[in-house]
Amino acid sequence: MPDARGRIAAIDYGTKRVGVAVTDPLGLFPQPYGTFAPAEAVAALQQLQADDGLRVIVVGWPLTADGEEGRATQRVQQYINRLRNALGPVDLVKWDERYTTIEARERLHATDRSKKRLHRRTHQGRVDEAAAGLMLQEFLNQR
Repeated sequence: MPDARGRIAAIDYGTKRVGVAVTDPLGLFPQPYGTFAPAEAVAALQQLQADDGLRVIVVGWPLTADGEEGRATQRVQQYINRLRNALGPVDLVKWDERYTTIEARERLHATDRSKKRLHRRTHQGRVDEAAAGLMLQEFLNQR
């Protein structure tokens, strides 16, 4: 049985980076948590579970533009299986992530007041983290 206390997390999975966002302890507001290598993201979620509890993890489900599953969803399913093994009884919810990366990139560009060029890797990490935050906000809005 999933823990009734604790946070809700969202992940934007990629083979190189996983963006993670979490709610505040009351589960009301999303906030960035970080960008990690896939194995490091599992460890970070395990630590979060140990410290604060996790009740739900919203996992970006990369459907094609036509709403179909493909190779990307197969990779994410493998990662979901890894999370289940590592985290035990936490609800894992697949969430349609179409266009979240595009929207996250647009929002970051719109709010980047300094207009400084960031190192590409740093910038992409922010985009992944922001995409996870957008999915988490959508999930919270539908609850």
